[in-house]
Amino acid sequence: MLIRGAEVEGRRCDVRIGGGVIAAMAADLVPLAGEPVVEAAGGALVPGLHDHHIHLDATAAALASVKCGPPEVSDREALARALASVPGAGWLRGVGYHDSIGWVDRAWLDAHGPARPVRIQHRGGRMWVLNSRAMALVGAGVPADGRLIDGDPLVAARLGRVPPDLAGLGQRLAALGITGVTEVTPRNGAADFARYAAAGMAQNLLVMGGAALDAQPPLGRARRGAVKLHYHDHDLPGLAALADEVARAHAAGRPVAAHCVTRGELLLTLAAIEVAGAHAGDRIEHAGVAPDEAVEWVSRLGLTVVTQPHFLAERAAAYRTEVDAADRPYLYRLQAWRDAGVRLAGGSDAPFGGSNPWAAMAAAVDRPAGFGAGEALTPEAALGLFLGDPEDPGGPARRVAVGAAADLCLIDSSWIAARRDLAAVRVRATMVAGLLKFDRRMDDVHTGWRSC
Repeated sequence: MLIRGAEVEGRRCDVRIGGGVIAAMAADLVPLAGEPVVEAAGGALVPGLHDHHIHLDATAAALASVKCGPPEVSDREALARALASVPGAGWLRGVGYHDSIGWVDRAWLDAHGPARPVRIQHRGGRMWVLNSRAMALVGAGVPADGRLIDGDPLVAARLGRVPPDLAGLGQRLAALGITGVTEVTPRNGAADFARYAAAGMAQNLLVMGGAALDAQPPLGRARRGAVKLHYHDHDLPGLAALADEVARAHAAGRPVAAHCVTRGELLLTLAAIEVAGAHAGDRIEHAGVAPDEAVEWVSRLGLTVVTQPHFLAERAAAYRTEVDAADRPYLYRLQAWRDAGVRLAGGSDAPFGGSNPWAAMAAAVDRPAGFGAGEALTPEAALGLFLGDPEDPGGPARRVAVGAAADLCLIDSSWIAARRDLAAVRVRATMVAGLLKFDRRMDDVHTGWRSC
């Protein structure tokens, strides 16, 4: 394939792809006989974006779910209308609920929701709210108010699990320029790994999970990732127990990736890694609240931070009422990590955050008032959040260069134009291993792709 007239790092050039890599770059390459040509028309060609933190199954399922929280739904009256707008009599699945729209439980759903089984997922991902019809189908184990915490295994065991359409999700991600993802669901085992690998997604896959993946070899474009540690303030283990988990992962040759949204979660995790000893590739996921002393500690341990800059844009109203004013400057920090020499990368946390990396970049550049304006990044640094190697997020950015993998994203404007409004960027084409996975001339986000 020949990409003609692309902008690469500020200069106009043609790029030839062969054997899954970039074979040649020059100002005026002549098409070979029968060689497909993509006319870039001066659009910037950048390495394909990598989403360093996503939940694939939940994101795919959310595509077939009704939105039940901000910004689409702002109060319970709007929630009732949203639930009533979906036709059918079977299960109704909602996502994105947050208590800021009003308290919702079994009784409220029974009184105001449709006469069908309903389950609504909280924005944080850990709680489902069920109505009485849903509770009758799930059976024993659901609290009387229908608010079921950490109940995914129970629901799956009682109702069965229908694998979601990951290939369709991959199409949508390709339309955003995403050529790779890191799947971070902590319960992933060998069967999940095999299913992801065989799902027909366009993207390269790095799959986190527990000890069950210690001996997992690569399958197709899927590789094993870090051990995911996923605790919350209410169920934090003791320091010794957590340090033992970290040490066990390291002994298996794997880094850890620790969920740390709150200050307490972060400080305990840092103490555990300090006790066990840091391992190359150890990651802090989210770093939701990171005071200066935590930033220094992360830097000293040599850890990576994978964060979600778009959470501030998506949740600013809730954070202003729910987070202490003293903590707001420490929410989802960005420049402070870079200033401290910490490797920093971006992940969507979809479906609990938006999956558009360009919107996340825009949020990193233009942070809401009152949330640490000094944390804003330049457009170039924001793009770099998604350009690190999957196994070295926040490390040296991948480049469009001869010999590099042909995992590429072509946008519809020059970089000078794009950097003025990253949220408005439109992806023109996406390539993985030299194959055209998305072409805006032929496809849109709802359809398939063609390969060259």
